[in-house]
Amino acid sequence: MIASNKALAFSFILTAILCSCIHAGVPDADTTWQVYGGSKKSQHYSSLKQIDTSNVKHLQMAWIYHTNDADLKSFSQIQCNPIIVNGLLYATTPRLKLIALDAATGVMKWVFNPAGNTNSSPMSFGMNNNRGVTYWESGNDKRILYCAGSSVYEVNALNGQQVKSFGNGGSIDLHNDLGRYAKDLYITATSPGIIYHDLYIVGSRVNETADAAPGHIRAYDVRTGKLKWIFHTIPYPGEYGYNTWEDPQAYKHIGSANCWTGFSMDEKRGLLFVPTGSAVYDFYGGKRKGTGLFANCVLALDAATGKLVWHYQVIHHDMWDKDLPTAPVLITVKQKGKAVDAVAQPTKHGFIFVLDRVTGKPLFPIIEKPVPTYSELKGEKPWPTQPIPTLPVPFARQNITERDINPYLSADSKAEVLKRLRTYRYGSMFLPPGKKPSVIFPGFDGGAEWGGPAYDPTTGLLYINANEMAWIMTMVDSEPYTPKVESFILAGERLFTSNCMNCHGQDRKGSGNYPSLINVTAKYNDDQINAILQNGRRMMPSFKQLSVQERRAIISFITNDKNTGSNTFVPVHQTVDPYMNIPYQMNGYNKFLSREGYPAIAPPWGTLNAINLNTGKMVWRIALGNDPSLAPKGSPATGTENYGGPVVTAGGLVFIAATKDEKIRAFNKRNGKLVWEARLPASGFATPSVYSINGREYLVIACGGGKLKVRSGDAYVAFALPK
Repeated sequence: MIASNKALAFSFILTAILCSCIHAGVPDADTTWQVYGGSKKSQHYSSLKQIDTSNVKHLQMAWIYHTNDADLKSFSQIQCNPIIVNGLLYATTPRLKLIALDAATGVMKWVFNPAGNTNSSPMSFGMNNNRGVTYWESGNDKRILYCAGSSVYEVNALNGQQVKSFGNGGSIDLHNDLGRYAKDLYITATSPGIIYHDLYIVGSRVNETADAAPGHIRAYDVRTGKLKWIFHTIPYPGEYGYNTWEDPQAYKHIGSANCWTGFSMDEKRGLLFVPTGSAVYDFYGGKRKGTGLFANCVLALDAATGKLVWHYQVIHHDMWDKDLPTAPVLITVKQKGKAVDAVAQPTKHGFIFVLDRVTGKPLFPIIEKPVPTYSELKGEKPWPTQPIPTLPVPFARQNITERDINPYLSADSKAEVLKRLRTYRYGSMFLPPGKKPSVIFPGFDGGAEWGGPAYDPTTGLLYINANEMAWIMTMVDSEPYTPKVESFILAGERLFTSNCMNCHGQDRKGSGNYPSLINVTAKYNDDQINAILQNGRRMMPSFKQLSVQERRAIISFITNDKNTGSNTFVPVHQTVDPYMNIPYQMNGYNKFLSREGYPAIAPPWGTLNAINLNTGKMVWRIALGNDPSLAPKGSPATGTENYGGPVVTAGGLVFIAATKDEKIRAFNKRNGKLVWEARLPASGFATPSVYSINGREYLVIACGGGKLKVRSGDAYVAFALPK
């Protein structure tokens, strides 16, 4: 951690001293859910307690709302954490419509469709996943802001009409203001922005290949849409952090280091907290040597100006796609009898970094531990150490051995998995990527994921769900390209390898959570595939930078079209940025599975953990969810991969859905005992919201399914006690 602005830091220290009495007393009342994650503190906490451990078993469905726009063929999702303001619930649909519902009844009040025509094709613009919306008001002026495709829309919160005075006729294009040519690069925002006074502060999701846009943080005037400040996550010459890149020209070419997870904020201090992702290319750093600020950092920025106050980097020179997956949580911990305001930042690799909120100084010792540095990839230069917190304890397993093979596999299958494991490299989370496969554990999806944790300010306990799935990383040579005349099929294979193989695999059979492209013509025709390539779709970025000829060549290859595949591909001679010529590519996001498709490692494959942040010790840990297709009847729950976070309430409960078994559950927050569960119409891969209307407490969850190859849904479901 390095403080970059002593004057700013000192002023915030003075503010902390003056405000310490506020934080030493009773926590602020969290009775509403007007902000993504419950509040700008990102605590996922509700002080409502009408529903408690004694009566939660009586919860029943209060209402259900169907959006009627699920895309079943392509596994659409709803990841939205709804907000509730003045009796209205604001949320998004699978096709990115913005809806306002009566929060007590689920009756639709209005709908805004960013595509304009309510009957428009789902391929008509980039269908990013959306995790929430942002509310702003000044007197009678009430507005909702959210991102669909590459645009942030502003809508009147009372009637759903676009606010035409904002930006360009009611929206701003996230391609703008990035300081370099980016209009054809993929950019969107999956998580909502945050409000500071009259500023709308927004991050972005960008591509993860070498041609990614920069992930700079921007603040816009909420009334006009005009840019007010920008923070360069890859510093420019003269800016702090510029010298952490060995190549002084890197800032002109290297992209990402973006905040795709959303923010948290200490409004009283005017501090914005920003988690950032890795710089590109994710798995080869030979073009971006050095520690690489401000990738993989917790940033504290002056919310009014965007100036850096402090930073802490949790991964140096990331080669494993260890983006910070969720906003840090604002907490207050007791140390040596004193209350200390801090932030708690969970990571994909199973750690929680607890940092002083004002200075960024670690509250528990963090050791810079030597890690493996040998790389068989030419030009790579791994960083020799990585920061390892001594406390809090890790909330996910971080290594596997031969003893960790899945015990539920048949003898033959276990033997086959063990044989494969012995050909892999494993034993450290920080093995440099190479051509010999290595085990990534925790996997590419955590540890922690975008759902984030819940924090109870009355007890100091943090509740966090974790994935425990091993993945396999293998790097392959990138074939150098010399412009030549070739067939569409051959050009398409080359372009597929450089642009699509990471996600869909060398064999086009899909990898990780990405779908197979075998027999893709059964779902889409050529024009529809071209539209998806051009616009992107949910997890898939757009490839607008590719020419029409290049996209048609890819289509010929993935559809195995012999007719168009024999057409002549005429090379276009153009100057290629040498930074884009990455000599190695990963061959796909491949989970470590048995030949039957079961997890190769022993359960639990998903957990829910309670950690005391005053002491850093684990209080309880349970398997989250169950996969009965593998475990014998009557055996303990296996846990499942999970997406979406928990909420914790003053009623003594932790509510969470997140699992693929289509259930929402309530646990006793003191001991982790299951006290209620209900079947959902589809898996709830989202974070619930808790709110009260006319004295009645509600729990609402988006049921969109779609991840982990489970069926899609289109519902928001609210639960309450009987009247």
